[in-house]
Amino acid sequence: MSLGDRLQHAWNAFTNRDPTALYVNTGPGYSYRPDRRPLPRSSERSSVAAIVTRMAIDAATIDIEHVRLDDNDRFKEVVDSGLNYCLNTSANIDQTGFAFKVDLYKTLLEVGVVAIVPVETSINPDKTESYRIENMRIGEIVEWFPKHVKVNLYDERIGKRQEIVLPKSQLGIVENPFYSTMNSPNSTFQRLNRKLNLLDYVDEQSSSGKLDLIIQLPYTIKSESRRQQAESRRQTIETQLVGSKYGIAYTDATEKITQLNRPVENNLLTQVQNLKEDLYSELCITKEILNNTADEKTMNNYYSRTIEPILTAVVDEMNRKFLSKTARSQQYKHKIAFFRDQFSLLSLTDIASVGDSLTRNEIITSNEMRQHIGMKPSTDPNADVLRNKNIAPSEYNQYSGEPNAGGTEPPIETEPPAEVLVSELE
Repeated sequence: MSLGDRLQHAWNAFTNRDPTALYVNTGPGYSYRPDRRPLPRSSERSSVAAIVTRMAIDAATIDIEHVRLDDNDRFKEVVDSGLNYCLNTSANIDQTGFAFKVDLYKTLLEVGVVAIVPVETSINPDKTESYRIENMRIGEIVEWFPKHVKVNLYDERIGKRQEIVLPKSQLGIVENPFYSTMNSPNSTFQRLNRKLNLLDYVDEQSSSGKLDLIIQLPYTIKSESRRQQAESRRQTIETQLVGSKYGIAYTDATEKITQLNRPVENNLLTQVQNLKEDLYSELCITKEILNNTADEKTMNNYYSRTIEPILTAVVDEMNRKFLSKTARSQQYKHKIAFFRDQFSLLSLTDIASVGDSLTRNEIITSNEMRQHIGMKPSTDPNADVLRNKNIAPSEYNQYSGEPNAGGTEPPIETEPPAEVLVSELE
């Protein structure tokens, strides 16, 4: 490109922009993201929020794909659909596929029931079941009807959340499989949340800076004049403490002062520890999982007992609502499925051992193994062939008799099929 063309087509985000465009049709402005659902007040300052965040992030790292199955109901290929684009690339103008899934799981675990709403579709869902999903968001159900629900949903056109009524058949409604453990009013999760908030309140009261003094005066306080005199004496001591640089006050020799801000023993901490142990056992979570020191066996148990039931609830609802009966039929065999990387929990030494076993037993190819360890695929054609690298390849396939590339052995005579034998006998 010549210098003149470069000057003619050059563009800068600061200098080539209309200075009035910033103030025209931009919508309301906020100092925070208005589409993000805030944490409940009961858990935003509690340690239980860390449990929900950990579970949501672990679930979001597992891929959810729109796939096509073969005749034996095995994975065949990924379908390039709008739903798959929303789940893995961009769900809406504000969220990537990963952020959308984190929002989905956090809302599901905190509220108990979540709505997956296709905001924009290629065709009106009221007229047909075959449509392409262009935009998706997570909503919170605020009211239930026989065939409809009222959803609190963020509207990106106006930049505000609003409540709309939608048919149940057009959106995914997922219930937390651990609802009785996490979201029920008397569940272990909610009881732990209340105890933690109560413990925080007690700690704030004990560290509020109050002296909690009781002043014993040398006379009885029964008449109104004596009570006024006692109140005046209390205010005098309070004024002395507030106005003094070091908080020093004086009293009469006949007055006795008792300080009450000593630590008060209670069993709140013991109850919190017991409830935490109960919650961990019910959710199959350990302390090592939360502080990232768990071994492979513990993590596999956590994923299979805790994370996969949540993913199963999500993909089952997506299969039911976002795939038509025709797409799920024997002719097309479309399905929403999740895939977990089994190598993510292994060390490099274990990966090398497992990779040798899998390639030697012709389960995965060398390029598939290279992909799991973060290496680029090899250009060697043999890297995409399922074969045991420790055995020299033969010239012909021992089952089909077809020639193999690079082989040197003669073809192996195989027994003719049964159909040929029957025809010869006839």
